[in-house]
Amino acid sequence: MLLNCGRALPLLSHTDVPPRVTENFILTGYRFPNYSLRDCLLSAFRPTNETGNFWTHFLPIFVFAYYFVEMFGWDGAPDANAPFFYPMWNYFIGVFCLLMASSMAHLLNSMSLVVREVCFFVDYGTISAYTVGSSLAYYYYIHPRAGIVEKGDQNSSHLDLNHEHTGALSYSTVPEFNLFFETYYMPCACVIAIICVLSCCNTRQRWREHRYIIRTLVFLLPFLISSTPVFYRVLTRSPYSTTSSSFAASTTMPGFFYRHSLWLLASALFNISKIPERLAPGRFDIWGHSHQWFHCCTFLSIFDELHMIQAEVRAILLNPDFLLPPTTLSRLPGPTVASTYGVMLLLQTTIVSIIVCFSWRASRIYGPQRDQLKDKRSVEHVKVS
Repeated sequence: MLLNCGRALPLLSHTDVPPRVTENFILTGYRFPNYSLRDCLLSAFRPTNETGNFWTHFLPIFVFAYYFVEMFGWDGAPDANAPFFYPMWNYFIGVFCLLMASSMAHLLNSMSLVVREVCFFVDYGTISAYTVGSSLAYYYYIHPRAGIVEKGDQNSSHLDLNHEHTGALSYSTVPEFNLFFETYYMPCACVIAIICVLSCCNTRQRWREHRYIIRTLVFLLPFLISSTPVFYRVLTRSPYSTTSSSFAASTTMPGFFYRHSLWLLASALFNISKIPERLAPGRFDIWGHSHQWFHCCTFLSIFDELHMIQAEVRAILLNPDFLLPPTTLSRLPGPTVASTYGVMLLLQTTIVSIIVCFSWRASRIYGPQRDQLKDKRSVEHVKVS
């Protein structure tokens, strides 16, 4: 039932809402956890302590999409639906789901305590899906021989942009990296993503005192694993000839990666320190508190990551011939539906199963409080009227 259709519901202080709803050092601007869907949607246009959290991840969706599609107009780029771009579309899905789930979680979490838990379970799940989407893009575009399919003799490689393929790739690297990257990289990314979901969901039902530290540290691990091919590229010589246009395009990649890492570090510091509201409780309740800065920094990190990946895509498109003499043969296949969308579908299915399990547990914990909260809100509404 839609409540209070004609006027906005009152905002409350931290003493007027269940302790489960409160955030450290945020004293006012709370919505009571029994809003209707309509109330939640309307609250996006009034100053609550979640308004900034919503907009700082909702608006970036359009910014990201605008810069994402520009690469389809580059010279030499295949059609947007070509297998060459399968990893990029999976990356887009991961980013889109992360930003949308995060913004909706902050907008809709006041419908009930159970809905609040489910919203943030989904939020954690999409973060993990994003890390795997990033890994797929790194796997196919940033590896020294990514996307380069062996044709003819070993010293001449050409990029197959429009067809799925399973040809061998040639690249020069150390055997240990071969083994990890070709055999364990994507399975590790997926397993760690699942571990992250389980750990973060658990912080909503246990380990509450250290939840922000745990969530932040847990998501540091997938960054370290997923960025392995980037670390390799940064620490070794470019696979492109120094006189090629591909080399010039690829040289921008390290700068974007450093900025990507810097924004991630800043977001972690905001999430753990709770600055600035820790320094002045009550002053940053609506605008400027740490979670809003956390959102801004995470998007800026994603934005630089997009440019980092696009730099490598542009380098491949500018010069699809690798000039380094190959020393080993790899069995790394090119992007296929199964190796990209299939991986994401399997991961998402697993994540959804985990979310359903934790949501069921949350309903058993907070479901019995639903009627009690409804009665309390009705009393508060009568007092205000």
